[in-house]
Amino acid sequence: MQKHSYDVIIIGGSYAGLSAAMVLGRSLRDVLVIDSGQPCNRQTPHSHNFLTQDGKTPAEISALARQQVEQYKTVQFLNGLAIKGRKIEDGFEIDTSDGKNFRAKKLIIATGVRDLMPDIKGFVECWGISVIHCPYCHGYENKSKRTGIMTKGEHAAHFVPLIYNLSKDVVFFTQDKHDVDPEFLKEMKQKGMEVIDTPVSEIVHEEGYLSEVILNDGKKVKLEALYAPVPFEQSTGIPASLGCELTEQGLLKVDMLNATTVPGVYACGDSIIQFRAVAQAVSSGNMAGAALNRELAMEAF
Repeated sequence: MQKHSYDVIIIGGSYAGLSAAMVLGRSLRDVLVIDSGQPCNRQTPHSHNFLTQDGKTPAEISALARQQVEQYKTVQFLNGLAIKGRKIEDGFEIDTSDGKNFRAKKLIIATGVRDLMPDIKGFVECWGISVIHCPYCHGYENKSKRTGIMTKGEHAAHFVPLIYNLSKDVVFFTQDKHDVDPEFLKEMKQKGMEVIDTPVSEIVHEEGYLSEVILNDGKKVKLEALYAPVPFEQSTGIPASLGCELTEQGLLKVDMLNATTVPGVYACGDSIIQFRAVAQAVSSGNMAGAALNRELAMEAF
């Protein structure tokens, strides 16, 4: 039976949230994990760079993690969507979309971020499959392939060499932004990289695997993979409603122990990490769970 009041509510039950839940469950804390079941990497075929789990699907990893966390009987799960949060006298109160209400002494935000996709036909369907954002997560599988890069500004100078290390057959799309350092564009061309200014209007694909892109002028460019880091926003407005501050990058601002700027609220996973990866999410969840447990212990001692 679902309880009403807990030591900790964790909003988000993917890698970071489950990692925090395991720490707290092993510390005998009453925990409720609220999860909507819509992780940002749900389209990604395989996860990489996480020891012991390399090559597994994201769903396989999270299913095993949940199975292991469920062994700790003080941890309960609710499949639902947290929509509102408020500070109350002795902690916090969370409302879900189906009208349920729960209270806790402390909160952990593990909801990740929402990627903001460009208005390019086929982009969403290919996201995480052949339109990708991270050379560490996907680079090895796409080595030596004809690869596109669609990024802008100062990020290009950091990003392009990482991709060029994996493939020398590279096409850089400026999307007619002209915000990349001209000297860097010149250097790319000297290395044999094709630079295209005309914006991409469509990605041609088969079940998420692209074969070419179509430009605004109708020209077609053959590709096998496209790196396209996109902007993002926090997946939930709950931290903002509680007063949690954001960094300039739009991430939740936390200290070394993953405590936000609001006392009693911690955060972990993609909502605080610039380098989005499963291993990083698990690590940050472990830290948040341990730090929050220490806070509870000190308060009760």
